[in-house]
Amino acid sequence: MTQLEDSKIISLFFERSEQAVEELNRKYGPAVKKTAANILSDRLDVEECVNDAYLRVWNSIPPQNPNPLVSYVCKIARNLAIDRYHANKAEKRNESFNLVLEEMEECIPSGMNVETEYDAKELTASINRFLSTLNREDRFLFVRRYWYDDSIADLATMTKGNVNRISVRLFRIREKLKKSLVKEGLLA
Repeated sequence: MTQLEDSKIISLFFERSEQAVEELNRKYGPAVKKTAANILSDRLDVEECVNDAYLRVWNSIPPQNPNPLVSYVCKIARNLAIDRYHANKAEKRNESFNLVLEEMEECIPSGMNVETEYDAKELTASINRFLSTLNREDRFLFVRRYWYDDSIADLATMTKGNVNRISVRLFRIREKLKKSLVKEGLLA
């Protein structure tokens, strides 16, 4: 069965057709599930997160008309997975996601209090500016590792590189990010 274009799937949402969720799952289900599974270690939590993401998409389209659709639904799934991760933190741990958080603490300490919405927007803008200075592969590695929580082994497979080279590149990217944030006065 062929997959519908994003615009047709969004049209189904606007028509309030239940087929919209089926088509969304058919086309982007694996990506949504991987996004949640990279953060959550429990299969049932992942399934619930994916279902909750589809419900949020259902409730937000209309009025939203996201482009690209895959980024929209994966962002929702990621945010839900992070919320579930924090809720489960006292009971269960996902060592892979903890490692990603620890790696980023080198650049952005978890104790850093972003007290206002303005400060959060400044930090986001600064990171986006930093990402725009990276070459395509470094930007890909950074986003896949720290947004999608892909493992270093998965990144090595995706880029046909080796694990050590990817680890070193990610370390150097984090160091550059840290220097950039210090230079902009966002990190001491």
